[in-house]
Amino acid sequence: MKSNKDYSMKYLLIFPPQWTPISPHFALPSLLGQLKSAGFDAEGMDLNIDFFNKVLTRGYIQNSILRALDSQDELLAEIKLNYDPNKAFTDYSPRMQNNMVKYNEIKKYMTEKQAALQDIPFFIESAKQTLKSEDFYTPELLIKSASVIEEALHIVSLPFYPSKISIDNYSNPFLKLSYDSIKEHVFEKETNIFWEYFSSVMPKIKAKNAGFLAISINSSSQLVPGLTLAYMLKKHTDAYVNIGGNYFGRVAEELKKKKEFFELFCESVSVEEGEGPIVQLAKYANGEIPVEEVPNLIYLDKESDEVKWTEKKPPLKLNKMANLCFDGYNMEDYFSPEIVSPFQTSRGCYWGKCSFCDQDFGQNFNVKDVEKVVAEMKELKEKYNISKFEFIDESVSPTYMADFAKLLKQEKLDIQYFCDARLESSFTKEIFKDAHDTGLTMVMWGVESGSEKVMNLINKGIEVNKRMDILKDASDSGIWNFAFIFFGFPAETKEDALLTVKMLCENKDKIHSYGRSIYTMGKHSKLTEDPEKYGITEVFSVEDDFSPTVIFKAKGMTPQELHDVTAYCTQECSKAYGNPLWMYLRYREWLFLYIAKNGVKWVENYKVKF
Repeated sequence: MKSNKDYSMKYLLIFPPQWTPISPHFALPSLLGQLKSAGFDAEGMDLNIDFFNKVLTRGYIQNSILRALDSQDELLAEIKLNYDPNKAFTDYSPRMQNNMVKYNEIKKYMTEKQAALQDIPFFIESAKQTLKSEDFYTPELLIKSASVIEEALHIVSLPFYPSKISIDNYSNPFLKLSYDSIKEHVFEKETNIFWEYFSSVMPKIKAKNAGFLAISINSSSQLVPGLTLAYMLKKHTDAYVNIGGNYFGRVAEELKKKKEFFELFCESVSVEEGEGPIVQLAKYANGEIPVEEVPNLIYLDKESDEVKWTEKKPPLKLNKMANLCFDGYNMEDYFSPEIVSPFQTSRGCYWGKCSFCDQDFGQNFNVKDVEKVVAEMKELKEKYNISKFEFIDESVSPTYMADFAKLLKQEKLDIQYFCDARLESSFTKEIFKDAHDTGLTMVMWGVESGSEKVMNLINKGIEVNKRMDILKDASDSGIWNFAFIFFGFPAETKEDALLTVKMLCENKDKIHSYGRSIYTMGKHSKLTEDPEKYGITEVFSVEDDFSPTVIFKAKGMTPQELHDVTAYCTQECSKAYGNPLWMYLRYREWLFLYIAKNGVKWVENYKVKF
């Protein structure tokens, strides 16, 4: 590690773009609470929300338009110089492919979106203000404002195209989830929108005079920005730089092979649950303990010049963790009229046997006592005026929901919350009624499929034929039911998928809204242990070494059938549900806030007129 003689004992935790800028991510407040409770001078910095507020301004958007326009002639000249009519697009160099795509997009946008180019810079401030004020609850204003923001983000992406930033993603079609590709995109300033932003905030970071800098990377959308930041911090500060978060824990075995990763980006990577190790790591960074005493840490040992992995140790129990800490956060920065705080009552999954899932990989199931949960919520409400919560648990059990509601009623704590749950037969009308009466507003259910065959292969561990009865009881109690469903499970046929569409359309009184996805197989899912059982004929070795998923062939639907079924689902559900407001409330926090304010029936019956 670097010399610690000049360390100021300041610890700075940073959350980089790109993440949905509606509410704070759970990671930093959780880790910050641990450090501060252990006596460290620690601070959190949410650069994700800062980034969105910086680029979504009139001046930045207008400058982006000028930059895109100015680049057209240069791009065209280079394309003409290298153009060969006998070459296919894929025969050109990556740079030329990038230039062709960028030039075509800029030309198309400048031709077809003249009104947007003129209007968006002048509408952007009012659009942001709508999302952050009571105007949010006027549906037409919200929908229009969200559209303005997405269009503005398209414009600010043009100078860096085909990289594209949106409210809920950062992507580039040429970016692969391999170390070499990620590194290339980090250092390619022509497509990396974040270089200029991080350069602008670097003086602010350096002014903190922190000797320890930790970056939380939790999804693929944060890889390029997060590693760009890590590189700049490692190059321009003398601090100890650590990377944590959910993402790299899923590719830890590959990370051990990448010595250059640590030379370029950080001193160490924390894997698995970080609340316990963060305190030990802070002590190590201050020279108090040897690195071997920091659990679950991958680091480059300077003496041996080898990447090493310290001993894995059991995670800190939730009951032993400090409360969430939002000190230093400006809640008014977020794109929401009221903060919906992430909260965790359990970690891991109490069922943990679904064949398709690896969401709880790297986690050990444990539960926080309801008494501690209520006490912590009281503190958050008193200290930060937070009364809306999203439980980010994999699933809340019927027993826990009942006990939590009972204590909330006793303590008379006025909150509203939503959670994920499994369709367990032990859920009762009484549990739902008590939970709703004490603040439960929405439940996001793992409904998954309308096919009993698929549900059995998934090994959901529920009574499939009782699912709709449970949803009816929840709905009758005033709870909004959101259903997760997916297509493309390996053994799923077209007929199986059509049963899912039928289930949605015939039960819209019980399934108030749904979220659809196409199944991707995680490296750590149980399907990989016995692929033939699930109709998987071939699992391909993944060239993208930093990808948490694998590619497979199966006996189920063909790609065309899968495409047709998803299109059919959209078509039929649009007919069944009409043009409901919830389809425009694209983010769970927004939907929850509308239900919390207006109730299930109001949101269910509201039809958008345009």
